[in-house]
Amino acid sequence: MARRLCWLLLSLPILAVCLPARRVSARGDARSAYADGYAGLTPLQRQGRDTWYVWTGGDTDEQGNVVGDQILWRSLAVRTHGTVDLLQAIDSRYRGERFRRFGVIDDPDCTRADTPDAYGLWLDVCARDEGVGQTGEPAGIVGLRRFRNPKFDANSWDLARYQADPAKVEPPYLIGVACGFCHVGFNPLHPPADPERPEWRNLHPGIGNQYFREQRFNTAKYPETRELKPGDFRWQVANAEPPGTSDTSQVATDHIDNASTINSIADLNHRPMHTVVTADGVSRQVFHVLKDGADSVGSACLDDPAERRGVNDTACAAMRGYLNIGVCAGVWTTLLDPVYGMSRGQTPFHIQNARRQSKPCDESWTETVARLEGLEAFLRTLAPLRLKDADGGEQYLSKDEALLKRGKTVYAESCARCHSSKRPPTGAAGDETQWFREAVLRDDFLDGNYLSDDERYPATEIGTNAQRALATNAERGQIWEEFSSESYKNSPPLRIAGLADPLHPLLHLPPVRATGGCGYYRTPSLVNIWATAPFLHNNAVGLFNGDPSVAGRLAAYESGMEQLLWPKRRPGRRSIPRTTERSRLIFEEGGSLCVARNTPIDLIANVHVKPGQHSGRSGPMDRLLCGIMGSGALNTLILFKDNVPDFVEDRGHPFGTALSDADKRALIEYMKNF
Repeated sequence: MARRLCWLLLSLPILAVCLPARRVSARGDARSAYADGYAGLTPLQRQGRDTWYVWTGGDTDEQGNVVGDQILWRSLAVRTHGTVDLLQAIDSRYRGERFRRFGVIDDPDCTRADTPDAYGLWLDVCARDEGVGQTGEPAGIVGLRRFRNPKFDANSWDLARYQADPAKVEPPYLIGVACGFCHVGFNPLHPPADPERPEWRNLHPGIGNQYFREQRFNTAKYPETRELKPGDFRWQVANAEPPGTSDTSQVATDHIDNASTINSIADLNHRPMHTVVTADGVSRQVFHVLKDGADSVGSACLDDPAERRGVNDTACAAMRGYLNIGVCAGVWTTLLDPVYGMSRGQTPFHIQNARRQSKPCDESWTETVARLEGLEAFLRTLAPLRLKDADGGEQYLSKDEALLKRGKTVYAESCARCHSSKRPPTGAAGDETQWFREAVLRDDFLDGNYLSDDERYPATEIGTNAQRALATNAERGQIWEEFSSESYKNSPPLRIAGLADPLHPLLHLPPVRATGGCGYYRTPSLVNIWATAPFLHNNAVGLFNGDPSVAGRLAAYESGMEQLLWPKRRPGRRSIPRTTERSRLIFEEGGSLCVARNTPIDLIANVHVKPGQHSGRSGPMDRLLCGIMGSGALNTLILFKDNVPDFVEDRGHPFGTALSDADKRALIEYMKNF
């Protein structure tokens, strides 16, 4: 089972970046601080800015208003009988401690409710938006929007009944998700004095929220006594997810636990492009977007897929993201079992067929596509965030010119081959490394440098945990096959070996074969690296201190770089997430699976476990089976059913480890300037 099996969701695209939650009035003047810092945006870029923050889709309600796509989130509340319910998760009584608990960011234009509303719900009190279109109202948390539920019947409303099981009664409101929910973050240049009470100047559109604990929030209730307990295996999975990560294969479960970092976005104008054969057989120049490049198909999914360089280069990647947060959910959720992934296998989402079959899908698709040009135009305005420009940042930068020059040379010799978009001219003679040695010493080397070649490399070469690279939803025959290129699907197969046995420390597991496009990672950009630790695709390397201050970010950066360059300082096998106590996974169809204390969580989360043949939890047979499974006696048998038996989270990326200690220190100091 993947996290989706455990009702743990929220898959936003790695492309996604969001903007501070400020709105522009219909008259064009700033209603709040929302427009601060955006005075130079064009009308198209302003539209993209507003889209990124408030747009949740494009369905039409019974009154004909475009309100967004909430069917996914409402259906998940129903299917999970309230385990996941965003309407309950936004309870205003948690305001003032949401960052500490869940890593979410309070909307500065909202305040804590003093009393419940007319329906008994505790909702933040927010200033109404103006001039951003029919996109609902603020829900009190950056990136969440609140809509009236057209199916609500006040005469049938019963708060206690709803809280006991949202499937029993329609609520007065629906909650929609915009890209900003995951991707707005605290501004590294101007961090908040109190993360629980940020101002708009403390938020930034491109940095991403590396403090977000998505699964804890998705299952939140007030009071916390109503939330999941450690004896529930879903609690174990939710609390093991690293902060600042999201699983883009959660909603459409692939039975692989593959949460990955929420990237910062900057310098998109200098991001390298690559020629691939897309699903329609046409060669296009596209960006590699997801960690594995599985949604790199440019504009191939649009009605007019003609390539327009600089426009809609990421259209299909963005649309796959919008599908994951609700667009066309009334169609694609019928093509699989979105919660458990057990009742049926996946069927591909065929874009044109889906739109012909569903008027709401057609509306939400076309309304969202119409906004993509503006969205991309806005994202292209996001520049790097330099430590020298941060509040008090200069004090953390070395003034030792000899040290920095050595760091530059080390970068040229050990890092630039992959982590630079500036390359030797085509056909240039001579040694590539020598070209980098000269280029990195130029004053403009970092200007317009995406600090990545954005190529896809085998996980066998990178050596990092392979779970994310082995996600299967973009393979041929799976739900998102039309969003991955033919080049991706025809990637050479790989044999991933050297996998540690989590149950027997001295043993290794048999190799895993990766086919159908799986098994690759693209090179991440190092822009803003000083502010975005921990590192690697799963935030597994370095300290997580939950501190968004400049000093806090640099402490995390130093820790991450030391573990990256001195691998023996990493936890290693201790990075394997394990259950904290004996727990049960209860199946929707009846029966349960007992999980022993100290069991590797992915031993269960990466297995397509079938519900037990017995039903109930009180019979002698159930107690016997639970006693056996709960002892861990059969864990070895489950191990060989694991889809991706790669358990050590922080392994790999050995590049630079052979450097001298002095060279490593010089490199760390130089990269603070990124």
